[in-house]
Amino acid sequence: MDKVQLLAAFLFTVGLLIVLIRRNTIILLMGVELMLNAANLSLVGFSHHLSQIDGQMQVFFVINIVAAESAIGLLKLVKPYKNFGSIKTDMAMGLRG
Repeated sequence: MDKVQLLAAFLFTVGLLIVLIRRNTIILLMGVELMLNAANLSLVGFSHHLSQIDGQMQVFFVINIVAAESAIGLLKLVKPYKNFGSIKTDMAMGLRG
């Protein structure tokens, strides 16, 4: 296995552990970002290994989608912080309808 793929697998695992263990919402979003960056790294590694540019073009579009996702995610954190004074995911249980 290529070193780039091993690094991508390690980063994805770290991001998954962050998502599963941490309760702070900003840290949770950082874990999701780390997992998406690991997927991008894997795409670039496979693209380089196969000598094709398709994976690198896909990474460009994924980065744009991730930027929009993080902006929307941060906007969704502003309102609960104003209401509850905290952004822990345990506080979100009170938002059920």
